[in-house]
Amino acid sequence: MSQPQNLPEPDNNALTASQALCALMRQEAAQQGSLPFSRFMALALYAPQYGYYSGGATQFGEGGDFVTAPTLTPLFGQTLAQQIAELLPQTDGIIYEFGAGGGQLAVQLLQTLPQDLVREYCIIELSAALAARQKQYIAENAPAAQSKIKHLNRLPENFNGIIIGNEVLDAMPVEVVRQTENGLSRMGAVWRDKAFDWQELPLDDTRLRQEANKYLPHGIFPYTTELHPQQQAFIKSLAEKLQRGAMIWIDYGFDAAQYYHPQRSKGTLMGHYRHHSIDNPFFYPGLMDLTAHVNFTAIAEAAIDSGLDLIGYTTQSHFLLNLGLTELLTQIGNPADFSYIHAAAACQTLTAPQEMGELFKVIAFGKNIDVDWRGFRAGDICHKL
Repeated sequence: MSQPQNLPEPDNNALTASQALCALMRQEAAQQGSLPFSRFMALALYAPQYGYYSGGATQFGEGGDFVTAPTLTPLFGQTLAQQIAELLPQTDGIIYEFGAGGGQLAVQLLQTLPQDLVREYCIIELSAALAARQKQYIAENAPAAQSKIKHLNRLPENFNGIIIGNEVLDAMPVEVVRQTENGLSRMGAVWRDKAFDWQELPLDDTRLRQEANKYLPHGIFPYTTELHPQQQAFIKSLAEKLQRGAMIWIDYGFDAAQYYHPQRSKGTLMGHYRHHSIDNPFFYPGLMDLTAHVNFTAIAEAAIDSGLDLIGYTTQSHFLLNLGLTELLTQIGNPADFSYIHAAAACQTLTAPQEMGELFKVIAFGKNIDVDWRGFRAGDICHKL
């Protein structure tokens, strides 16, 4: 597979780390006989020392590979806090954040929420490098809130509070399947001509085959797409542990009908490198983010099958506007000031249909908690799931 051209070159240390990761991947492929893409993606993102999220690379913000909503403007977290403030009193007062990135969302929420509402703020983080970065950012930007922060590297025994995740689900390894006139294949990675490339493998996993037959459009050849068993297993695990509270997931994706539309025949898998979108997932393994859109229908089914209430599903734009994003913007000050102009531009990015407003969705589930949420009062699209 050809490599993208005219992109910034990694430094020698980064290139050496990528080469070491490739060697590890090739060794595992030789031992196992093949390397399914889901395993390639897991290693590329999370392999100790060399993975994209477990190494020392800067992922977020202007100096990284992509920008997330909390890095755009603190108004994102301040708006989300309006919903969480209505829910926390119904729980033990604990917030659990997955995928905390650089710690920006944690700071925004802790600085906005009344301190007597938040008993504890737990960040579940597997990456030691990211955890260290989060601790430093929180210490520098919200020192008074440090006593409430607790870092965990595994799931607690149970949850009684509000679980949040912004751009978490899309970073979970996916299975890539391909449909041709000859049937279904599970796609893997093979080392060829000094780089990884696609390899067709038998689709001999019964559950994956059932999932593919459920979602893929019949008679469209070739058709390549993603399945998300790890996302579904993750949601089911959290649902089993949730005693009282809610989950709020914010991510880009579609309902199943949109995701597996016949015209979306190349899937949604994408790489992000230095603010460039890369369609070759094997470009600099470990140095590039890999991501796929979320199938929110499958997420909803996994949660409901595990006993949770589906609270709502809407676009990010509707969710933020329902919670008063515009009103919070007006409180910044003079519209002629740079700070206001910068914040207004960020809000435009968060809500505009051609930006993050419609591609990003918010889905929420609850257990033993009020189901009437302000964030879903207008624009709920649960009927599309």
